[in-house]
Amino acid sequence: MNCSTAKFYAAVIAAAAALAVHSAVAGDIISDWDSVKLPPKPELKAVTVDPKTTALLVLDLMKNNCGARPRCAAIVPNVKKLIDTARSHNMMIVYNLTGAGKPEDMADASIMPKPADFLVKNGRGGDKFINSNLDEGLKAKGIKTVIITGTSAQGAVATTSNGATGRGYKAVVPVDGTASEDAFRELYGIYHLAGGGPAALTENVTVTRSDLIKYAE
Repeated sequence: MNCSTAKFYAAVIAAAAALAVHSAVAGDIISDWDSVKLPPKPELKAVTVDPKTTALLVLDLMKNNCGARPRCAAIVPNVKKLIDTARSHNMMIVYNLTGAGKPEDMADASIMPKPADFLVKNGRGGDKFINSNLDEGLKAKGIKTVIITGTSAQGAVATTSNGATGRGYKAVVPVDGTASEDAFRELYGIYHLAGGGPAALTENVTVTRSDLIKYAE
């Protein structure tokens, strides 16, 4: 075997060894997840908002969504309290309706929109800002902060929070105002907002509970 041939075979063997190591590492990524320890629950923080520059978003709380998510029914009373409080402070209230977009298809009649409320048009997918009238509507009212509620936590709530912060808004997310198919999806959606996501997101989101939200006079 001449020198050139030996070098060629050595290179092939080295490449095969590298590929084997890469494959083993790739396989171990999935295996490593079995030993992952959950991080501490996100800290819920008190927050004070200015009603004049804050809007309450009620996203996708429809019968078809809540019907598919048993945990959703439990948040309806909390969202109703937030709506009632927002109305008492003359705040902007924003609804995104899924399906046929009929108010009577809301998860409960107590949280249905009123004629003066703002309805998102073309609010499809997770981020309700994309290709919709939401950003324009908020800016027209001088809104700087959005309180985001609805379902699902990892879908409409987390993704619209990301869309809001990317457009210069502050986002407030009450954990008792959102629900998912199960507790894990709620946890990872909220954890992403509270500390797991990029700084541009987490530094502009306050994860809280509805009774920790105060309204400036």
